[in-house]
Amino acid sequence: MPRGDVFLDQLRNVPLFSALSRKELGLVARRSEDVTVAPGKVLVSEGAPGSEFFVIVDGTAKVTRQGRKVATLGPGAAFGELALLDRAPRNASVVAETPMELVVLGQREFAGILDEVPGFARKLLAGLAHRLREADAKSVQ
Repeated sequence: MPRGDVFLDQLRNVPLFSALSRKELGLVARRSEDVTVAPGKVLVSEGAPGSEFFVIVDGTAKVTRQGRKVATLGPGAAFGELALLDRAPRNASVVAETPMELVVLGQREFAGILDEVPGFARKLLAGLAHRLREADAKSVQ
């Protein structure tokens, strides 16, 4: 499905995509799906295999582990990459709390963009490093 300038502008406003060139944004737009979901929609189930990567454009979602809320995600947040990178089951559940607009990449598209768009890979790694440092700091407390 062709994507217009409005969609490219939405992508550019997402921190993960903000440093990408117009050409790279176009590649992401062509390979991704723009999805709208209602509150209560389960996006990711803890323990399930993963096949999609999500970036929140608008709305919020809650993250739960073993039934306990551990985080709230909002615009610009990305999730689902761990299961695509290591093929392990999802480590948390993610449920829409509000109406949401998401950019969704399937496993093959995610891998292709990692290979073809170095800026995306660097930002993704930086985000993973940040989350690891946060988890590390919490484990020391």
